[in-house]
Amino acid sequence: MEYQDYYKILGLERAATPDQIKQAYRKLARKYHPDVSKEADAEKRFKEIGEAYAVLKDPEKKAAYDQMGSNWSGGQGFNPPPNWDSGYEFRGNGWGDGANPDHSEFFESIFGRRAQQANQQSAQFNIPGEDHHAKIEIDLVDSYLGAQRSIGLKMPALDEQGHLRMQERTLEVKIPKGIRNGQHLRLAGQGSPGFGNGKAGDLYLEIVIKPNSLFKVDGKDVTVELNLAPWEAALGATVDLPTPTGKVELNIPANTMAGKKLRLKGKGIPSQEPGDLYAAIRLVTPPAASDSDKEAYQAMAKSFAAFNPRANG
Repeated sequence: MEYQDYYKILGLERAATPDQIKQAYRKLARKYHPDVSKEADAEKRFKEIGEAYAVLKDPEKKAAYDQMGSNWSGGQGFNPPPNWDSGYEFRGNGWGDGANPDHSEFFESIFGRRAQQANQQSAQFNIPGEDHHAKIEIDLVDSYLGAQRSIGLKMPALDEQGHLRMQERTLEVKIPKGIRNGQHLRLAGQGSPGFGNGKAGDLYLEIVIKPNSLFKVDGKDVTVELNLAPWEAALGATVDLPTPTGKVELNIPANTMAGKKLRLKGKGIPSQEPGDLYAAIRLVTPPAASDSDKEAYQAMAKSFAAFNPRANG
């Protein structure tokens, strides 16, 4: 997928004002309109110009696009960074655009998943406020134990001079025990205010569990790598196993092989049917740093002369 440089398409600098964006679009739209243009690629350019303007004229889309950074160039291979939009708050169920077959793959990769329009029900002078949506990251231990957290959200908006600014707010949020990746928290009345007697909209927070160098999360299940010495795996042992809430003792059966997963039932993320915690076994061999170390390995080699580690390879 190629990166689309919307500023370059409209011939603009990134610091362009809303008026400059509008002027550039009108000029290019007239030049490349398929009904009047003599250019061979007029239809393609007209679609590119329209897509660029649809993004840069809208404060929320422009803020999201600018969040991608300025280190990309047009035509360069591109994939959106994971969870790039964490901490950003948006009105409605999405970006406010329905699906459009003229949109590029690049546009859909950023905005497509938010492309459902909100259903707005209104009566005269009584209009409910829009719901807002945002993504927040939490620690794995918060999912295990629950927590009370202060979260900061940023929402793009135009000021009185037409400049894009970030409105920031902090909310106290109760993280319920057992919440998982992809689930949502609803904060009633924290969306846009209603008009007349219309209710305020709600704020929906999508939960993302922060990546962790020690633990891997898959739904309700959690996996942790456990390093063992060869003699611990061969003879069996009792070792300390790290978990998101502290260490526990784990009995290692004799003849445990590298790659095996030992299951601690019900020790994953809590729920009515809790997940499991898996210890993925990894063998760590000590270095042969001294003569005595080498002699020990040589003795082992003699004792297991018939053993071929590649017999099943």
